[in-house]
Amino acid sequence: MTSSLSWADRAAQVRPDGRAVIAGQRVASVAGETFAKHSPIDGRFLADVARGQAADVDAAVRAARQAFDDGRWAARAPAARKRVLQRFAELILGAKEELALLETLDMGKPIQYALSVDVASTARCIQWYAEAIDKVYDEIAPTPRTALALITREPMGVVGAIVPWNYPMIMAAWKLGPALAAGNSVVLKPSEKSPFTALRLAELALEAGLPPGVFNVVPGYGHEAGEALALHMDVDAIGFTGSTRVGRRMLDYAGRSNLKRVYNELGGKSAFVVFDDYADVARAAKTLAGSMFFNQGESCNAPSRVLVHEKVADEFVAVLQAEAPKYAPGHPLDPKTVLGALVDDTQLRTVLGYIEAGHAEGARCVSGGRQVMADTGGYYVEPTVFDGVDNRMKIAREEIFGPVTSVIRFSDEAQAIALANDSAYGLQASVWSDHLNRAHRVARALRAGTIHVNSYDEDDITVPFGGYKQSGNGRDKSLHAFDKYTELKTTWVRLD
Repeated sequence: MTSSLSWADRAAQVRPDGRAVIAGQRVASVAGETFAKHSPIDGRFLADVARGQAADVDAAVRAARQAFDDGRWAARAPAARKRVLQRFAELILGAKEELALLETLDMGKPIQYALSVDVASTARCIQWYAEAIDKVYDEIAPTPRTALALITREPMGVVGAIVPWNYPMIMAAWKLGPALAAGNSVVLKPSEKSPFTALRLAELALEAGLPPGVFNVVPGYGHEAGEALALHMDVDAIGFTGSTRVGRRMLDYAGRSNLKRVYNELGGKSAFVVFDDYADVARAAKTLAGSMFFNQGESCNAPSRVLVHEKVADEFVAVLQAEAPKYAPGHPLDPKTVLGALVDDTQLRTVLGYIEAGHAEGARCVSGGRQVMADTGGYYVEPTVFDGVDNRMKIAREEIFGPVTSVIRFSDEAQAIALANDSAYGLQASVWSDHLNRAHRVARALRAGTIHVNSYDEDDITVPFGGYKQSGNGRDKSLHAFDKYTELKTTWVRLD
């Protein structure tokens, strides 16, 4: 592991390139406009970034469409596409320290996790979809002997990918892996809060042999570049990860344009349900702390509603209260830091506002609740635990996207299920019970895309990720992700 001093020295030398990547080239925005990007770690200036707008998106979509139509990627044999994506994954790992440093400087996460989680997961995702390319077979339907009916998957065409700032590389890879493996061309719009790794990934993809125009990156603001991409008449599908508020707009943009496919992976307010028949209450509480405070709580699947049976609630809260200070914020470039900076001042104010709302509505803050390290110029908040929360409170209803969790007490299984499902969201949930029947019964009753049993946040690229209700539609990861980026074609051949 590189020392914190060495990481600081490297950080001082970083000069990110903020220009877009279109048709295989680094380019300034058409209008020549930029926006300044500063690090949430300490407010340092990182670079001026191309402010992509409609003209830039149009240039990228035209490049992507030309690349798709002439078959430079889509028409390649699956084995040939596989080799390029395998090489892409290798280059990501080869540049792991550069990418991790960019990710940490860009959005404030601890360098140890940028290395061990973000870069590793990004490479694993691209590698897995590379391997899947020649493992996915088409079908022959069971028709009469007078016909041959072929069911084939074809690439959709031009895919627009709009990704958030909390896991910039991983979220991009979840779109890029299946979209590129299927033969599509992609225009990626990273968040204006974390654009640098996406731009660097595009360069590595070109180095790996991905043809120019197949993978383009246009940085910019959501209301400019993102909206232009979602409204573009020559984009066939949008893969969006972000807030439910913007996800609604994506559906509206599709209706206002060409009825493009829209796949939304949106917010969450995940329930973590602990029953009194689970023997190791301390383990459950420690798992909650590790999952909740990872990535500063800036995770759509953060277990921010903790439903605990009243018989074990005091014990659970006591352990959680003791665990929370272990996740005290630190400098993200220190390899020992486990909780870094929030992404910007806006997010800081949002999180502090929710903490104020918790106090105002009568919840009891038992740990944290304050801004810290303000003298650094960065945006840091203590890991925060509220007890005595009612499921109708604002902190229990709305996605906070910060290190704040709420403990809600329940008396029986029926109440636990009702409380857990009483949410507009349905992304993930967790059930803690030593009774096999109860674990299965409650897991079936919970309305969420992923249910963990006696665990949380255990994950792999082989399983789908997505949610019920206002947490979105479609699934990222696993072979099911190909459903979002391919069209099914039936070819019916009459046999005389």
